[in-house]
Amino acid sequence: MTKERVYNFSAGPSMLPEPVLKKAAEQMLNYENSGMSVMEMSHRSSSYLDIFNNTKALLKKVMNVPDNYEIVFLHGGATQQFSMIPLNFLKTGKADYAVTGNFSNLAYKEATKFGDIHVAYDGKEDNYAHIPTQDELNLSEDADYLHICANNTIFGTEYKYDPVTKNGCPVIADMSSNILSQKVDVSKYGMIYAGAQKNMGIAGLGIAIVRKDLLNDVPANAPVLMDYSLMIKKDSMYNTPSAYAIYMCGLVLEWVDQNGGVEAMYERSIKKSQMLYDYLDSSDFYKAAADKANRSRMNVTFTTPSKELDAKFVKESIEAGMTNLKGHRLVGGIRASIYNAMPVEGVEKLLDFMKKFEEENK
Repeated sequence: MTKERVYNFSAGPSMLPEPVLKKAAEQMLNYENSGMSVMEMSHRSSSYLDIFNNTKALLKKVMNVPDNYEIVFLHGGATQQFSMIPLNFLKTGKADYAVTGNFSNLAYKEATKFGDIHVAYDGKEDNYAHIPTQDELNLSEDADYLHICANNTIFGTEYKYDPVTKNGCPVIADMSSNILSQKVDVSKYGMIYAGAQKNMGIAGLGIAIVRKDLLNDVPANAPVLMDYSLMIKKDSMYNTPSAYAIYMCGLVLEWVDQNGGVEAMYERSIKKSQMLYDYLDSSDFYKAAADKANRSRMNVTFTTPSKELDAKFVKESIEAGMTNLKGHRLVGGIRASIYNAMPVEGVEKLLDFMKKFEEENK
């Protein structure tokens, strides 16, 4: 017997829009009468170049990317770029990092291999439940850039503003888990980057949107696949790109564009996250993990009264047709990742389950 599709609350790889999966399935064996799958195409073929150029054009359109920025598709997701960023953008050897969770901490640690890296904020003491205000950022006068992680999947927090630096140096933002979920003024960032597997496609693809003037003076000893300027010069094809992942990203972008763009995605995200937070705030059984002012629209983190009940909640949620609600191993608890592809019906099902579970376990 075929099992029905579950509501997948995974933080990544995450669920994909059903129309995207259906279209990919329809085109799997024979993409638009090419006689082959996208998986089999040469990345230099005219059929694939149409896919590639369309995907890039859609990203530019959906995110309203200014003309003085370049879009590049990379291997290694966001994590490879933890190394690429200091390699490419450290000029004086100094940079600021705001550490608001696990991935910004990993990016910071990687950057310390390449220069004098200053911690502009560290949220470790309050278990990363808080995002710093602009005034709480201890910024350097001579940093080459400020690095932030715009949304923290593990701790369920999100920046609600665009940070400003002291000396006008660029802000570089890891937007892996909230990209395409709201309108972003790209011009306020020197670079935006992301791994695709959370909110814009499948694993194996990294994306960067880079302001052109920042690509001067990349060190000559930068490895070829970690040189943004070279990868852009070769139009993301110095070697074989993550061809199928780029195709899937294009389908997701098409879906976003056809369903009202990032503005509509934002309204959906507010509705879905508020449904969960309103219930959490009204309950004396569940407790939301993140500070109220900093709560993520993408990753809702919470706990029950005990670790044993957390585990029971996760086990019974699977039996109820939901999956991947277990919190990250670093923090435990429960995490509902509700990216763009999660329908309102999935959140309603989760809420019904939460209410029933509370009644049965008080």
